[in-house]
Amino acid sequence: MDNENDIYSKVIEFHGHSCPGVAIGIQAAEIATDKLISNRAIDEELLAIVENDSCSVDAIQVITGCTFGKGNLIFKDYGKNVYKFINRGTGKSLRLSLNIAIDEIDPEFAMMRTKAFSGEAKPEDEMEFEKRKDAISEKIMNMPADELFNIEFVDVEIPEKARIFGSVKCSKCGELVAEHRARVENNDFVCIPCFDDYSRN
Repeated sequence: MDNENDIYSKVIEFHGHSCPGVAIGIQAAEIATDKLISNRAIDEELLAIVENDSCSVDAIQVITGCTFGKGNLIFKDYGKNVYKFINRGTGKSLRLSLNIAIDEIDPEFAMMRTKAFSGEAKPEDEMEFEKRKDAISEKIMNMPADELFNIEFVDVEIPEKARIFGSVKCSKCGELVAEHRARVENNDFVCIPCFDDYSRN
């Protein structure tokens, strides 16, 4: 990627709009590739483990090349603004945790967002929301890395590379399911949506 504007435009094209979450993801990805001395991943040489499914993750995919399809983007559903990056070549691992909430940057932003998405917002309310959104994004993009994130090199167990699994047919719906995600019910393979989960708790 050639320069900051080029990076930003590629991320926006992929994500669909500009927002503070995208700015957080851009910063996280750039910090990681810089500190881990890594280029954009062509295969699985760089690995990202993200603990949320926010807008930031789209920026991380575009900049780092860590994607679900390649298997080098792992999602942990913890709802935390925490991002881990691992350089498989060097074995170095970096953990970033967000230090500041968007509401701390602009305490009125959440209220304005609710109003803008209410379906009853006036054009001037929507314009003001967009203006504030862009201002927050710009502030995040210009924040010093150690002010935006707690940044630390950490020791982590490096996950194995993604495997390719065969498929089996679900005995209920007849659709194919990866064998490692299939369940066994009455001695037959079933997919997770068809599985009749048994629990006495």
